[in-house]
Amino acid sequence: MKVLLVLSHPEPRSLICSLHKLIRDELEQQGHETQTSDLYRMKWKSHVDRDDFTDLATDARLKITTASSSSYASDSLTEDVKTEQTKILWADTVIFVFPIWWFGFPAILKGWIDRVFTGGLAYNIRQPDQKQQTSRGRRCLEGKRAMLVTTLGGQESAYSARGYQGPIDDILFPIHHGVLHYPGFQVLRPIVVFQADSLDEAGFDLLATEVRERMQNLGSTAPIPYRAYKGGDYLTPDMTLRDGLGREGAVGFALHVE
Repeated sequence: MKVLLVLSHPEPRSLICSLHKLIRDELEQQGHETQTSDLYRMKWKSHVDRDDFTDLATDARLKITTASSSSYASDSLTEDVKTEQTKILWADTVIFVFPIWWFGFPAILKGWIDRVFTGGLAYNIRQPDQKQQTSRGRRCLEGKRAMLVTTLGGQESAYSARGYQGPIDDILFPIHHGVLHYPGFQVLRPIVVFQADSLDEAGFDLLATEVRERMQNLGSTAPIPYRAYKGGDYLTPDMTLRDGLGREGAVGFALHVE
């Protein structure tokens, strides 16, 4: 298996970086190939602007989706972006290792998504049998797997169904469903480390055992069963779930899991 690790933490001695090393070493010990994009070490540019699109005329209005798709098609994206896209296409599985800051990605990782998940790769993909582009094309990333390994400062109960912060599955839904499932990834259940700031050596040893077991079963782990947009469960063009579908009692994000 070929695994791309996308690492986002500025401190090499952090828990996140320790988890990255643990994951990489376990995968390589099993004989898998790995690559790492260490975004802070790379000094990754974390915002999209017109400099990302080298074929855009200086007097042209910048429309990100159009420029992104056009530059991908003409192979005129910047070299840093093309390098990361090559890594994604090489990988069977992408694992994102990062802390949750303010209920989402660190800015540098969000910038990696914004710049690397371009039109033509992650959306606005022209299907071979269609004249028009579709925002939910499934050619480039279809069938690849993705997983989050992340940390939080609060206790697990705060992220439960009745917890003050809200259910962790709801917090991660925009990433799992919107960023990863949307362009075609099969999304695996995450590893979430609660109370990361107070984790002691004994706690890390237990965590390491869990992480190694997850990596040993990475290729056989069933993905989260999100409903397929083109599978008939959703009305088009409304993009709404058909009446009568959904587990009993399910509301909100949970409706979109079979």
